[in-house]
Amino acid sequence: MIKANITAAQIEYIVAVDTYRSFARAAEKCFISQPAMSFQIQKVEKELGVKLFDRSKQPVMPTEIGKEIIVQARRALQEHHRISEIVEGKRGVIQGELRLGVIPTLAPYLLPIFLLSFLKQYPHIKLTVAELTTVQIITQLRSELLDCGILATPLAEGNLTEHPLFYEPFVAYTSPSSPLFNKTIIRPDDMDIHETWLLSEGHCMRSQVINLCKEKRQYLDYAEFEYQTGSMETLIKIVEMGKGVTILPELATLDFSAKQKKLIRRFRQPEPVREISLVTHRNFLKQRLVEALKETVLKSVPKAMWSKTKKAVVKITSGSE
Repeated sequence: MIKANITAAQIEYIVAVDTYRSFARAAEKCFISQPAMSFQIQKVEKELGVKLFDRSKQPVMPTEIGKEIIVQARRALQEHHRISEIVEGKRGVIQGELRLGVIPTLAPYLLPIFLLSFLKQYPHIKLTVAELTTVQIITQLRSELLDCGILATPLAEGNLTEHPLFYEPFVAYTSPSSPLFNKTIIRPDDMDIHETWLLSEGHCMRSQVINLCKEKRQYLDYAEFEYQTGSMETLIKIVEMGKGVTILPELATLDFSAKQKKLIRRFRQPEPVREISLVTHRNFLKQRLVEALKETVLKSVPKAMWSKTKKAVVKITSGSE
């Protein structure tokens, strides 16, 4: 019978090397030197009598038996961290590090309305925020480089848990030259995809807008000009120059001037919306930190967005970012 004497620190090092697939990066994140990291992993391998990582590959890859051991190491590390969570919960303390990813079509409009309030209310939480695409957030949640993400759902990802936050309506932003300008309330069928400015490929909101318009033809097949952008602000400026229409999420319009608001046209009920959720890995810890974040975000957005009554969630096409 093999009796392995592996410390909690060594378990953390194993998980770190698997997460970052680099001894140097793992050592940096664990605040030790690379030689010390390598020595501790070798010590574990000697103790177990197996190789955990194939060092001949770049990036470093776990061996077949290493994969099985790493699964158990992650579970052990989670249970170890859970002890601290229990103690902190009893003391009423909410503290720790929270790594958050937010999609680009949401970050510029959501972060400013909740961030300062969150940091003021929870001064002992170290919040790190990264603006990332949906695919990047999913990848980093799986590898535990992120603790949670705020993005459009549903995602249909089996190993992730979605916590719906709010339902953000889509609105049309139309130039005076568009036929939509003369309408008070519009329907999705009124939209012409060929006069609609879209975000470039790789944004989930692009697929939602195409699904909203119920039009699958190639965008601007016959147009004299095609523009690829990842910036909604650019699309807003193009419409304001007097050409076409674009679709915006409502949070992007909250700071609009009175002149800009005259170009907004809302959809008739059920309003098309995007479901915005707080997404975590299904084995996620830091529950109290996530609840604190969820509560602050909800308080920051208009109450009308809390419910999906009389709203229709627009699907995200599989494969979009």
